[in-house]
Amino acid sequence: MGNLCGKQSSSEDAFSQPGRTLGSAPARPANASASVPPRIHSQSQGHTLGGSNSGPGVSADDDPRTAAARAAEDRARRAQGKGKLGRALDAQRAQTQAATLEASSRATRGARDADAAAEARAYN
Repeated sequence: MGNLCGKQSSSEDAFSQPGRTLGSAPARPANASASVPPRIHSQSQGHTLGGSNSGPGVSADDDPRTAAARAAEDRARRAQGKGKLGRALDAQRAQTQAATLEASSRATRGARDADAAAEARAYN
């Protein structure tokens, strides 16, 4: 059977030339060579990680513990003005997966009990 959807190739058959073994790499053309990018030299020393942060309220001599305490205070200060819905959303985000599944299970059980009670009243 032939190929119904392809077009006839006018060049030689692909299998007429000798192939290569599975473990061998494909032949590289003679003009192919890997180019190495030039090294870029700079006069500056660069920056160390965690050094010279230019953010608001951050100084270079802060240790990580002080910075973490300041960030926690900032988060607490921002959370105070959220209102009722913001606090509810924060509480929902703080729930673990087990707590979320427990709340869902409690709601499902309550709905199931209410349906069973309504069905029992309907038969009486």
